[in-house]
Amino acid sequence: MSAHTAPRIVLNVRPGCHLCGPAREVVRQVAQETGAGWREVDIEEGPDAPALEAAFGDKVPAVTVDGALVAYWRVDADVLRRALRR
Repeated sequence: MSAHTAPRIVLNVRPGCHLCGPAREVVRQVAQETGAGWREVDIEEGPDAPALEAAFGDKVPAVTVDGALVAYWRVDADVLRRALRR
């Protein structure tokens, strides 16, 4: 992945989220299997925080693939793999 290419998977999290750790492990595993790039975003930090808070609210962790929401709260590896194949 070049420096100019955005990761396909984005894991949106917030501090204190008890579901975010397990979701991170699923995302990490699937990204490693598929070679897809991923990044983690704290929806409470940075210039995009207001928009991310409005988009996700309490639905974290939230996973997007190529900008489309594919899962929130509990992340299923098979769902994520299917989204990456599209």
